[in-house]
Amino acid sequence: MGTPWSSSIETLADVSALEGSSRVERLPCGKGDFVWHVWGQGEPVVLLHGGAGSWTHWARNVGALLGAGRSVLVPDMPGFGDSASAPGVHDADGLPAWIERSLDALLGDERVDLVGFSFGGLVGGLLAASYPQRLRCLVLSGAPALSAEPMVPLDLRSWQGVPTGPARDEVHRHNLAALMLSEPAAIDALAVALHGANVERDRMRRRRLMRTDLLLRTLPKIVCPVAGIWGDDDVLYRGRRATVEEALAQARDPRSVVFIPGAGHWVQYERHRAFDEALMSALQEARQRPVAIR
Repeated sequence: MGTPWSSSIETLADVSALEGSSRVERLPCGKGDFVWHVWGQGEPVVLLHGGAGSWTHWARNVGALLGAGRSVLVPDMPGFGDSASAPGVHDADGLPAWIERSLDALLGDERVDLVGFSFGGLVGGLLAASYPQRLRCLVLSGAPALSAEPMVPLDLRSWQGVPTGPARDEVHRHNLAALMLSEPAAIDALAVALHGANVERDRMRRRRLMRTDLLLRTLPKIVCPVAGIWGDDDVLYRGRRATVEEALAQARDPRSVVFIPGAGHWVQYERHRAFDEALMSALQEARQRPVAIR
């Protein structure tokens, strides 16, 4: 597909068109489906969304990967978006087995590059440690659980009980500024609409592992190359760039860590072109210096 989606996702209609161009795969999950959106025919890249998210966390990035000739697989992880909740799964540690089972159904034993955003980075790290034969490389973005230091309190407001419409949108706009995006101009109508639709479908709200150092303790177990792409103003690590760099250095095969100026936590939305460029570079670096499964 030659459509330059990466430069044209500005409205909900654009997102709908992108979704309509995908192949939707529905795999069994609890009382419903585990929903995947799949584009392209090349070597596979898996994108894992953040907490209270869905595939739309990556809406502005699919096109660049398609333009590079890649196949792009993006799930709504169980308990999020359009996917059903998985039985007995209440946090990140219960998701890798479900993702691996789905990848086996979709790809057989083919290896993938995996990119994990925020909560999806924690899930991706656990997946990489548990199923080393599956991953060619892991790219983390805004991932939590890299330090035992308590997370900075966030000024988030509850949207529940607020009437649908402008009042609720204003709460979502406030929360995007508090957690997700750095520049006020980035909090556009599309960001508010996507964020609102995502958080209102979150059915895994008791997540606690993101407040631990679980990913830090998992990184030394990961044998594939591990790279990082962070927004320079990511609120989770504001003023703590060294925390990210030192944590990712604990991987067996650490690669570059890039900090993108003028970007917050949801860096791949706010500065999507810079993120796409950094991601392509990280994937290329992993290809040039591959690691053997041990």
